Amino acid sequence: MTGHTTLHGRHGAAAIEATGLVKRFKSGKSFIEVLKGVDFDAKHGDLTMVMGPSGSGKSTLIAALSGLLRPEEGRVDTLDVDNLWKLSSGKIDKFRLDHCGFIFQGFNLFPALSALQQVEIVLKFQGLSKADARKQATIALEEVGLGPRLHQRPSALSGGEKQRVAIARCLAKNPQILFADEPTSALDGENGQIVIRLLRRAATEHGAAVICVTHDPRLEEWADRVIKLEDGVIIDDQRRIPNPNATLASH
Repeated sequence: MTGHTTLHGRHGAAAIEATGLVKRFKSGKSFIEVLKGVDFDAKHGDLTMVMGPSGSGKSTLIAALSGLLRPEEGRVDTLDVDNLWKLSSGKIDKFRLDHCGFIFQGFNLFPALSALQQVEIVLKFQGLSKADARKQATIALEEVGLGPRLHQRPSALSGGEKQRVAIARCLAKNPQILFADEPTSALDGENGQIVIRLLRRAATEHGAAVICVTHDPRLEEWADRVIKLEDGVIIDDQRRIPNPNATLASH
């Protein structure tokens, strides 16, 4: 990477620790418990895969960890914040803006904005001047291989390029914690491999704690840790040695 980011924390230092997370959703006259007392932690420099079948609670878990969805029970201690959920909604929003990055399968790009503008707008929200935002956005897009595509709108970009714009937008913020929800599910093997390698590098070189939710077992090879969730409960948690030369076959 180009070295535009700061290294976050010491590799192996705790970035987030959650205990006893419970989340219920109303279904008719009863409630469905989607998270059943989950304990979870993630470290700087690690790519942590949260895997499991559809409906296992994966997306609900990262929403609770990131301050997007309030759990009924449990706490989330993250960076220097003791219990994120004790903060006001405004302070939780600011925490996410300042410290977290998000990558979703739907890209979430603005149709009328160029790739460069998609990244600039987030940096302006963080208080950067127009010139600094443009410089940092350009570096981030070059880092993901989109230097020649800076001024293209989403309609002119492939699915893989759109996802790389979303990753550049995320990395430009220098997030200490990066959440990715099914980031390769809409991509072919070649573009999926580009995306997972960028996430791998975000952990290794940026020092971010990268938490990636997926049901794709092909991504395990890049992970430092694989946590398997089923029916709202962690059923397996294993550390592993990532393979930086792994190949993601086409769908």
